[in-house]
Amino acid sequence: MEQILQEVKNIVFDLGGVLLDIDPQRTVKSFETLGLTNVIKPGGWGYRQEVFLHMEEGKLTDGEFRDGIRELLPGPVLDAEIDAAWCAMLIDFPAERVTLLKQLESKYNLYLFSNTNNIHVNYFHKLFHQKFGFSMSDLFVKDYYSHEINRRKPSLESFQFVLNDAALNPRETLFIDDSKENVMGAERAGMHAFHLNGETSLHQLFKLV
Repeated sequence: MEQILQEVKNIVFDLGGVLLDIDPQRTVKSFETLGLTNVIKPGGWGYRQEVFLHMEEGKLTDGEFRDGIRELLPGPVLDAEIDAAWCAMLIDFPAERVTLLKQLESKYNLYLFSNTNNIHVNYFHKLFHQKFGFSMSDLFVKDYYSHEINRRKPSLESFQFVLNDAALNPRETLFIDDSKENVMGAERAGMHAFHLNGETSLHQLFKLV
């Protein structure tokens, strides 16, 4: 990895589980309280219901998503209850990771590519701004969200879209994600990729403290 870091010019970060601390089980439990069970597939990756996937692909408005959730629930619930359950997984941006990105931007072009949705984006951008006093987008040359580009990782098309839109050479680009499937998708697109699986922290990866 040290040799790769010397060669690459661009780094594309995943968000949840890499820069933003998340706990999907909090959303699972919140939806269970509302009456929706088996939200996440075994192993903690991927959604069982298409409504979540369609939301992350930008195929649904916020209202259509909430109505889709209501169809899966045994009783009536408010928009705010659905949003709260959906956003329960989003926890915090550790300050040391923001500091790390500021250090890295002097050497690399930094990008973000996240499978997400409009409700989550509004929530975590507000969360970030309240904590740090500036826009999260300022950390990156550009941030890419699946619901805006209508493509989800790990599809080859999603990575090709980012590479083409940002005019990046895949052999000069490193992708970092906590999902092995997404890492494999980036490798299929010709990118260098690192699976952040908990054994190595971002600071250890870049040897910065």
